[in-house]
Amino acid sequence: MLNMMSSEGITQHAGMDWWQSDEGIWYTRPIDGSSDWVVDQSGLGPSGISQAVQITDVESGQQSTVTFSGPGEKYRVIDTVTAPDGTVVEILEFKELLGSSDVRTAEMLYFTKRSGAKLKMIRIRLSGSKVRVEPGALYFMKGHLEMKSSTAGGMLKGLKRKMLSGETFFVNEIHGVGEIYLEPTFGHFFLHKLNPNEPGVICDKGMFYAGAGDLTVGAKMQGKLSAGIFGGEGWFQTHITGNGVAVLYVPVPKEEVMMYNLDNEKLSVDGNFALMRHDSVAFKVEKSSKGIMSTLVSGEGLLQTFVGSGKVWIAPTQGVYEKLTSAKGLTNLADNPSSMGTNVKLGKKKR
Repeated sequence: MLNMMSSEGITQHAGMDWWQSDEGIWYTRPIDGSSDWVVDQSGLGPSGISQAVQITDVESGQQSTVTFSGPGEKYRVIDTVTAPDGTVVEILEFKELLGSSDVRTAEMLYFTKRSGAKLKMIRIRLSGSKVRVEPGALYFMKGHLEMKSSTAGGMLKGLKRKMLSGETFFVNEIHGVGEIYLEPTFGHFFLHKLNPNEPGVICDKGMFYAGAGDLTVGAKMQGKLSAGIFGGEGWFQTHITGNGVAVLYVPVPKEEVMMYNLDNEKLSVDGNFALMRHDSVAFKVEKSSKGIMSTLVSGEGLLQTFVGSGKVWIAPTQGVYEKLTSAKGLTNLADNPSSMGTNVKLGKKKR
């Protein structure tokens, strides 16, 4: 069984190795490898196991116990990534919302259930480590934890981060041992693991939600004039580097995000649905054809272009959801299809 599994997806929790297959089945074994992998009969994976952690207060020397709880049957873990410092970042998905205090609420819950929309929440397990969360993102936390707010590098860096990349002036960091839960949403999250041996990532403003490990979040100026004027992303985007796990808020489910690994190649996108890219990939906006007549005949206009070596993540279905929320709704999708993205020529991106 072991040789069938990718070591990249193995999570350690409560003295056990855990691995989830593409079909969602959890397998487990002792960390020391003393026995082979077996199927987790509970189906809940590592979050279904409570774990007690002994901690010692540095000043008093007093010992205490923090228990990491399992979810029971209320929700399931749909994605898990472990940072190099041992911090575990999970996306929880509530199986069903049962409460309704009035007819209107019950009606909304009924259609939410029929549509397949699920409420999600980020859970972060700290074991003497730290995590950075955006202001307003914290929902509740349990354990021996302390929150610290700072400008993360001084006033100038705080102003640069606020004015250029759209991130917050103050940075909230939570240190210690315990569990942190971030605000629930019907939106979608994407967990991205970074390490110093790979390029950092450049993403849209407002996508960064939280970060575990040693991460630096700043602003990156567009390298090309065309990207700043016509790219739809503004002159600056969010730049994330370091060693850890970034929690990103994305417009589509993780399953609908496509990743392309460029090897000194070019990727051209008709629309603004590229989510992020390695900082080794250059971004510019160019005409679909060299000649003016060819551009007019093709009907494509301007294209977002990514050139070089590295990964690019795109959300091809983003434009579909944008059309569904417009006044014409499904009628838009029945028309002759044009760009499912947004109009690059206007230099604006629909949110």
